[in-house]
Amino acid sequence: MRIFDPHIHMTSRTTDDYEAMHAAGVRALVEPAFWLGQPRTNVGSFLDYFDGLVGWERFRAAQFGIAHHCAIALNPKEANDPRCTGVLEHLSHYLVKDGVVAVGEVGYDSMTPEEDDAFARQLELAARHDLPVLVHTPHRDKQQGTLRTLDVVRESGIPPERVLVDHLNETTVRAVADSGCWMGFSIYPDTKMDEARMVALLAEYGTGRVLVNSAADWGRSDPLKTRSTGLAMLEAGFDESEVDTVLWSNPVEFYGQSGRLLLDPVTSLATDTVTGNSVLRGERR
Repeated sequence: MRIFDPHIHMTSRTTDDYEAMHAAGVRALVEPAFWLGQPRTNVGSFLDYFDGLVGWERFRAAQFGIAHHCAIALNPKEANDPRCTGVLEHLSHYLVKDGVVAVGEVGYDSMTPEEDDAFARQLELAARHDLPVLVHTPHRDKQQGTLRTLDVVRESGIPPERVLVDHLNETTVRAVADSGCWMGFSIYPDTKMDEARMVALLAEYGTGRVLVNSAADWGRSDPLKTRSTGLAMLEAGFDESEVDTVLWSNPVEFYGQSGRLLLDPVTSLATDTVTGNSVLRGERR
């Protein structure tokens, strides 16, 4: 079973996790920029974090045979903090870097006017840089937040096939399926979705435009939930090609729209002689 985790926060995880993920079949991932668990107090905190995502974290993952990519954005929660919104002026610097395959996570947390503004501005950046978009749906009032998200995407003019709407569940999947956007599901130990519910939705909606992720972070989460979902699919009667579609081909197709996926060979690491930064060499998609 080969696995591409399309949404996981490895900055929060240990090298033991990388080792276990590789043993489970994970060969590629995307790490979206997100809230660190406590408020950032200045723009420089974001810049240091972004530098780590495009540099050190890629090097760390490569040591375990995993291709690390990232998405860059001001997350919805911190879009409400005036100490943080200045980072919007710096995003273009990062959106042109190798390994950056999307703008994200963007979207809504509390559906405030400040979040509206940050969402719209980052959709414009995605269009300008020809990158797909990863959208976070809110934990509270998820159904209304998802419908509002789809309205904003339509108004932006970005083609729906370049937008992944994440953290969906049974109440929100139909609207996203009908919109033409990609459907993302996070498999969590206690919240969001579990393996059995995910298998039931796959049986109803099929495997097209569906991405399954662990969204593992600093909270109680499990970076091997992608594999356990694949095993649950097999137990429910899905064949190996359908599992491969969900866990590998679909994330490759979605993020491949960036033209920046580096998948083969995963473990070839070189050092840029100009900057001294570690960079991955591989097949660009």
